[in-house]
Amino acid sequence: MENKKIESSTPIYPIRTAAKLLDISIPTLRKYENEGLIIPHKSEGNQRIYSEDDLKRINCVRRAINESKISINGIRAIYSLIPCWEVVKCSEEDREVCNAFQSHERPCWTFHHPSTTCESRDCRECEVYTKYSTCGKVKDLIKKISGLY
Repeated sequence: MENKKIESSTPIYPIRTAAKLLDISIPTLRKYENEGLIIPHKSEGNQRIYSEDDLKRINCVRRAINESKISINGIRAIYSLIPCWEVVKCSEEDREVCNAFQSHERPCWTFHHPSTTCESRDCRECEVYTKYSTCGKVKDLIKKISGLY
């Protein structure tokens, strides 16, 4: 029998297993979702399912809270500073009507994006969420956009 490698983005852990692996409670995972810090996969039956990438993101959030003493509001504010309009190349017209562009309180993936280039995007699959909302990546993106590397 051939061993197949499972992609790190493949959702395989139900919420109970994810909580156990992370050594946190199920309500804590739900709180992170409600606060806009994570977007879990949902099964056809609307059950939350987590991937290895999700677990890494949650561990990043936990370290920020426990080691760096950053509050959930602080993490949301940091995520809100991700220049998503640069990543997805929004037009000036999109920016004028985009709540994520105008706000500094929550990340772009927590907004609905009617009448913009992001209207048909799945935020869970968007590069802004998948690549730039993990530990250390916000600063790397800002350096890249600024031409610092």
